[in-house]
Parts: sequence; structure tokens; C-alpha cells
Amino acid sequence: MAQKKITYLPFFILLLINLIALLTLNDTNSVATISNEYNVGDTAWLLTATAFVLLMTPGLAFFYGGMINDKNVISTMLQSFVAMSVVSLVWVLVGFSLAFGDSLGGLIGNPFTYAMFKQVIGGKPWSLAPTIPLALFAMFQLKFAIITPALITGAFAERIRFTSYVIFIVLFSLFIYAPIAHWTWHPNGFLFKMGVLDFAGGTVVHVVAGCAALASALYLRNNKTTDTVEPHTPANIPYVLLGTGLLWFGWFGFNAGSAMGANDLAITAFATTNTASAAAAIAWLLLDTVKGKKPSALGFCIGAVVGLVAITPAAGFVGIPAAIIIGTTAAWISNTLVDWQTKTSLDDTLDVFPCHGVGGMVGMIMTALFASQKINSSVTNQGLLIDGSPILLAKHLLGLGIVVAFALIGTFVLLKITDWILPLRVSETEKQQGLDISQHNESIVAKLG
Repeated sequence: MAQKKITYLPFFILLLINLIALLTLNDTNSVATISNEYNVGDTAWLLTATAFVLLMTPGLAFFYGGMINDKNVISTMLQSFVAMSVVSLVWVLVGFSLAFGDSLGGLIGNPFTYAMFKQVIGGKPWSLAPTIPLALFAMFQLKFAIITPALITGAFAERIRFTSYVIFIVLFSLFIYAPIAHWTWHPNGFLFKMGVLDFAGGTVVHVVAGCAALASALYLRNNKTTDTVEPHTPANIPYVLLGTGLLWFGWFGFNAGSAMGANDLAITAFATTNTASAAAAIAWLLLDTVKGKKPSALGFCIGAVVGLVAITPAAGFVGIPAAIIIGTTAAWISNTLVDWQTKTSLDDTLDVFPCHGVGGMVGMIMTALFASQKINSSVTNQGLLIDGSPILLAKHLLGLGIVVAFALIGTFVLLKITDWILPLRVSETEKQQGLDISQHNESIVAKLG
């Protein structure tokens, strides 16, 4: 009976959101009166970049879906797709306000500043993006909020109930993502004021998602006496290749869009993004070859994504030579950690922590080595290898420590709460049957043959 009540609860929550929408129909500024304040080129580019970033989530779905066992392809891909809907509603309702509303002590935004997108449509532009409408800035930031919980799914693929996952990403968006986004990107956030540099989400997205993935893998650690551990045989390598292409394409919006305009900084971020990914993909293949492995499509794809992850915090702060070093270094470190992780009992199904978490950490640390005022005049403390000062590196190490601890502990607590509301794990029978059938009554097995 209790589980049946929980099944109805999301339906009533959606009805409540509709009621709130009905009561706030007229709570919007006039758009026409302030439209002349904006730069048309910047607005056009950010509209494009926003669409690019959204495309990354379907790209991630194919990337993860191709790596998983064929009886769990649909369930894994749907976890990415459903984040686009769930997080979008959370963001409009209160998420954007928590991340970018009036700062409450540098820790969180006022939940009422932009609740239900109040004062967003036609509102005063964001202080760090003055040439584009606030609503466009809010929608651009939404795409980052969407992909972050979707990234975590690779750690618990094949093991988690769909309904429980939906509950978890709501809690994660509110209590993990929004606060850290506020700390890092709000001008009054305490990490921002400390001087931590994160151009496009190395900390906010990738370190957070990677640490949440590690917490999930630890929480859902297999019980060897009751659980079967199946080999993770990729269902469809062409899906992985397609997903990688979509991610690489979308990442130009992710990083170059974070310049908040059609300007020289966007071009720099575009160039460093491509260069780091190219270097990382080759570095991964070469390291595999040195280890006696054959160069594989899967290895190339993972390496390319690791390079994209690592350059994300640095994209608008470093030049091309630094991008090559960042991509190469991140690929070698992540590759080594993936091999090490396979020898442990930790079941991070798709290696989210060593690829996204560690890749993001490497990127943040190397930003503190290579950040240059010649690339971005907003850099107040240059990197250690640029002017010899350790100040930025010390700030980044402290900031990373805070974020890692918060994301790890916070996610573990949220998983516990979700598990209390509705069990996270599928039953052993459901796992053997496959989540495509047990959770969604759909299957791709026959088509993949």
C-alpha cells in the first residue's frame, strides 16, 4: 500500500506545479521594453550554444547506452533523456533561483528570487552576462544542470530502479548541484570570491558528477554472497562512436558558450576544447598500445571525452600549448586509474569517477598551473607555471577539497534518503531479466541480434 501511494505522489506533485503555474501567469516583465539592451550577435551565439549543450545529453545517452549490456540499453539511455524533463521542471520551479538567486551568505541563492522563473523573462540581465537576456542565461545554465545527474548514471547502470532514480535526481539537483553552482559561479559565492576559476563546469559539473558516481558505487557495492556480477560487454560500439561525436560537437557550446558572447574568448575556448580532446584521444590509444592492447574505438572515445572533461575548467583561461598538455595528462591519469579500478571490488559500471571525476580534478589543478592574464584579463592570480606564484594552485586545491567532500558525503546521504523513500536496487530477478524489460517492458535485444 505504501509503495502504491508513492507511485501516485509524482502525479500529484506535477498537478501542484501546474497549479502554481496557473497562479503566477501574470508574474512576468515586459520583454519588448528592454530588448534593445542586448547584443544581437551574442544572443544568437548563446541561443546556438544552449542548443549544443542540450544535444550533449542525448549524446551521453548513446555513449553510455552503447557500453552497457544489451538487456539494459534502453533503461540506461532513458535515464539521460528523462533528466531533460525532470531537471527542467526543477530548474524553473526553484533550481535556478537556488543557484543564481540573491546570495544568502555565499552558500545558496534565495529560493524566491526567481521561483517559477519570476522576473526571469524580461528581467534584468545577469551581471556577468550583460549582453544577453536573463532568460537565455537561465536556459543556458539549465543544460549544465541537466547533464550533471545524467553523468552519474554510468556508475549505477544496470542496478537502480527507474522511479528511485527520478527521486534521486530531484534531490541531487536541489541539494548538491544548485549549492555548488552558486558557490562557484555566483559573484557572491564563496568559491568565486575566493578566486577559484571554473570556466565551464570542471568543478560544478564533472568533479561533482564524478564524486557523486563514486558515492553511488560505494553505496551500491555488490554483495558477493547474494549479487551476481556480470561482465560489462558493450552492446553497440557504433552507439558509443555516435555518442562521442555528439558530445564533442555539443562541447563547443558547453565551453565556447561559457564566454557569454560571440567574442575572442569564445574562439579561444573553442580552439582549446578541440585541441585537448584530440590530444587526449591519441594519448589514450598510445598508452593502450604501450600496455600491449590493440587500439580500440572504445578507447579512442573514452580518451576524447576525458580530454573534453579536463579542458572544461581551463578552456577560457589557457592557450593551445597548455590544452595539449592538459588533454594528454588527463588521458594518461584516467587510463591508469581505470585499469586500477578494474582490480578492485568497486563497481563503478562505466568508470565515471576515473574519467569524469578525476578528469575534472586534473583539469582544475592544471588550470591553476596554466591560467594566464594574456588569455583572459579577469585572471587575478596566474598559474604556477606562468608566473611562479602558488596562490591560485592553493586556492584550487582548497576549493576541490571542499567540493569533493560535500559531493561525496551529500550524495551518500541523498542515496540513503532515496533508498528510504523507495528502494534503489532492483531485485536480483529484475537484474537477471534486464532493466529494459523489468523497468520499462521494452527491449532492444532482438534488434541488435
